[in-house]
Amino acid sequence: MDWLNYHHLLYFWTVAREGSIARACERLHVAQPTISNQLRKLEKSIGEKLFQRAGRHLVLTETGQLVMRYADEIFSLGQELTDVLQDRPTGTPLRFLVGVADVLPKLIAYRLLEPALRLPEPVQLTCDEGKLDDLLMELAAHRLDIVLSDVPMRPTLNVRAYSHRLGECSVSVFGTARLARKLQPGFPGSLDGAPFLMPLGNTALRRALEHWFDSQHIRPQVVAEFEDSALLNVFGQAGVGVFTAPSAIDKETCRQYGVRPIGELPGVRERYYAISIERKLKHPAVLAISQTAREALFTY
Repeated sequence: MDWLNYHHLLYFWTVAREGSIARACERLHVAQPTISNQLRKLEKSIGEKLFQRAGRHLVLTETGQLVMRYADEIFSLGQELTDVLQDRPTGTPLRFLVGVADVLPKLIAYRLLEPALRLPEPVQLTCDEGKLDDLLMELAAHRLDIVLSDVPMRPTLNVRAYSHRLGECSVSVFGTARLARKLQPGFPGSLDGAPFLMPLGNTALRRALEHWFDSQHIRPQVVAEFEDSALLNVFGQAGVGVFTAPSAIDKETCRQYGVRPIGELPGVRERYYAISIERKLKHPAVLAISQTAREALFTY
């Protein structure tokens, strides 16, 4: 079956819900031969029977039960779409479904998304955090509006989507007051041999840090590696080692984790992207994010 006639599916769905063709005729205001003919066409296109007789009633076959589950979801979504496009009551929140790559600093994710919550129209925000490739599959299935990431779309990934650069910023090193006093003199050379907390090696930031250390002939002592940036920062707060964070959130980082900035790493930059299935951004919440990121959060 290469295609499905949704008009036929509607007749099937109504018969299944009403329990008989006669009651479905009353519901749909059509003649019985019309419904019977449409059901036969649907069964022919599927290749299996959808109903069987049980006395004077029609009951669903196993295939009919499967088709009914999908039909329930299809027509429920159809009604929801109609309500959204035509009859959405004033004040009903605009749904905004966002995927956040798990390598993205939590404070950056908040700063990016916060403008969406200040729109004149109420917004209901739903965040799904995970691996970038998994989130992009959700985006391709139209279960997300955008994905926030520190890297653009890979051309090898079989997903039709577009990367919109939100901005970039420098990277700073942070540590407890004790570590800051020790390492600020002679920075960044003082990082040679210093205890360092690093993101895992499969991230853009880790690759950028390693490249910069190699170019400066600096060898920090990597005492721990983390997949989760928030957990990394907690270890930094405890004084286990120094760590990096985007300079765009230096004040928030110091306030939240009780650390001090030690210095910026010259030439190390973090970049941020909104990935969407649209070549041109249209969703009002995404437009708000993009505008604020470009004008207030990041510099180029």
